[in-house]
Amino acid sequence: MDKSTPVFPQSLSPEGPFGGMSLRDWFAGQALAGIMNRGTFGPGDASGFAHCAYLIADAMLAAREAPND
Repeated sequence: MDKSTPVFPQSLSPEGPFGGMSLRDWFAGQALAGIMNRGTFGPGDASGFAHCAYLIADAMLAAREAPND
């Protein structure tokens, strides 16, 4: 499974074929929820939070590929 593998694949959809959300996007969304939980933030924080969320997601994907020690 790589970072483009769908998390919630759908084989049939009325709108046509849809692969689902990527695992990278799912991890980033989960990370963002934790980041946003800090309580206070300003309008200029959004792009930094998004960037951090994807850094965390990429680290999570890399950890999945690392050998188990």
